[in-house]
Amino acid sequence: MAPGIPQAMERPHFIGIGGAGMSGIAKILAQRGAAVAGSDAKESATAEALRGLGAVVHIGHAAGHLADDASSVVVSSAIRADNPELVRAAHLGIPVVHRSDALAALMTGLRPIAVAGTHGKTTTTSMLAVSLTELGLEPSYAIGGDLDAPGSNALHGAGEIFVAEADESDRSFHKYAPEVAIVLNVELDHHANYASMEEIHDSFVTFADRITDGGTLVIAADQEGARELTRRVAGRDLRVVTYGESADAAVRITSIVAQGLKSEVTVVIDGAELTFAVSVPGRHYAHNAVAALAAGVALGVPAGELAQALGAYTGVKRRLQLKGEAAGVQVIDSYAHHPTEMTADLEAMRAAAGDGRILVLFQPHLFSRTQELGKEMGDALALADASVVLDIYPAREDPVPGVTSELIIEAARAAGADVTAVHDKGEAPAVIAGMAKPGDLVLTMGAGDVTDLGPIVLDRLSHQPRRSR
Repeated sequence: MAPGIPQAMERPHFIGIGGAGMSGIAKILAQRGAAVAGSDAKESATAEALRGLGAVVHIGHAAGHLADDASSVVVSSAIRADNPELVRAAHLGIPVVHRSDALAALMTGLRPIAVAGTHGKTTTTSMLAVSLTELGLEPSYAIGGDLDAPGSNALHGAGEIFVAEADESDRSFHKYAPEVAIVLNVELDHHANYASMEEIHDSFVTFADRITDGGTLVIAADQEGARELTRRVAGRDLRVVTYGESADAAVRITSIVAQGLKSEVTVVIDGAELTFAVSVPGRHYAHNAVAALAAGVALGVPAGELAQALGAYTGVKRRLQLKGEAAGVQVIDSYAHHPTEMTADLEAMRAAAGDGRILVLFQPHLFSRTQELGKEMGDALALADASVVLDIYPAREDPVPGVTSELIIEAARAAGADVTAVHDKGEAPAVIAGMAKPGDLVLTMGAGDVTDLGPIVLDRLSHQPRRSR
C-alpha cells in the first residue's frame, strides 16, 4: 500500500469524477500515488487534468468502465441507484464509499480545518488554501471550485494542515473530525433534505460536536442563525471564537473600505489592530477573509503574517469572476443561487459599478429551491437595474408541477424590478447584450450552466454597434 493511501482507496473508481467535490478527492489520491479511475457524463478540462495526473477517465456511464479489481467505488449523493457502474459494483461485491468518507480518510493524521455554512464555503476555503501556501506551510486542500491561483480545486501538500470545504447539503459534513471548524452562517436551504430550520440547527450542532478535543469553532457573530448555533453549543468542551462587526465579536471588524473590485479590512484580534487587503469586492467576502484569519490563528499561524498573506488570494472561478470586457461593458460570473448570496453579490457590484448599471442574466437552480425561495430570489433581483431570467436548471432534480422561473419573475416585478423572461437559453446572450451600454456591468448568475454564456455575451457585445450611455 502506498504511503498515505487508505487501503480502500488504492484503486478507487469515481462515478461522476468530474464534479467539483469528487475531482478534488481523485486529484489528491492520484498525487499520493493511487491508481485512480472513474467516469463522467461529458468531456471537460477537469477530466483532462485528471488524466494528466495518471487517472483513467471514461466519458459516459457504462458497466464496463468499472474494473474488476477496483478497491472501491466512490459516489456522491447525486449518483442514482440505477447507475450501471454502481449496479456492477454491487454484483462484484466492490465496497461503495461516499465522497465524504473518502475525504475524511484523507484527513487522517493531519490537522484539518473544515469550512461550513450555507454560503461562502468555497471562497473561505480558498482564502485559507492560498494564504497558507503563500506562507510556505504547504497545506493539502479540497475545495468546491477552481482557484484563480494556484489553479486547482485540490492539492496534496507536504504540510500538516488540511483545509476542506464541508458540505451540509446532505449532512456529509458529519463525517469529518476537524481541529478547527468554521461556520460562516446557518440558513434554511437544501429543501429536499431539510424540512425546517430546526433540522438545520440540529445538523450544525452535530457538526460542531465532531470538533476534536481542544479544538476551536470559528463562527459568525453577525448572522442570527450562527448566533443561535453559538447559544446551542454553549457549555461544551470547545473553544468558540466569534468574528464579525458586532461589538461582542472576539475578532472584531472595525472597518471595510470598498476600493473598486477590492476592499481594505481592519480588524482587532487579540487586542491588536490589523489592516489588510482583500482582492475581491463586497462586505461578505471581507467577512470570509476574517473567518479565514481567525481559523489560521487558531492553528497557531501568526495573525500579522496571515493577514498579509490573505492579500495573495485573487478569487475563485465563478465567484464574481471577471470574464472580460467588450464595448465598454464588463461581464462578471457569479455562482450565487440562494437569495442571500444573490443580494450580497449584487450589493458588492453596486458598490463597484459607479455610475454604470447592473444587468443580470439569472438561471434559477433546482426546483425545490425555487419553490421555497422564489419570492426571495425575485426580491434580490430587484437590486439590479434589469434582469433576464432563464428556465430552472434542474441539476439532480426532477420537475415539480407548477414550479417554474415564473415564480421568481412575478415576485421580481411585484418588487418593482425590470425583468425579461427568456425560455431559449441560446437567445439569452443576444438579449442581455442588446440591453447593455458602455459602463454597465453584466452578471451571469446561478449555479448551473449559465456560466457558459459569459463568453457568448462578450462576443455579442464586441460585434454589435457601439451604443452611447
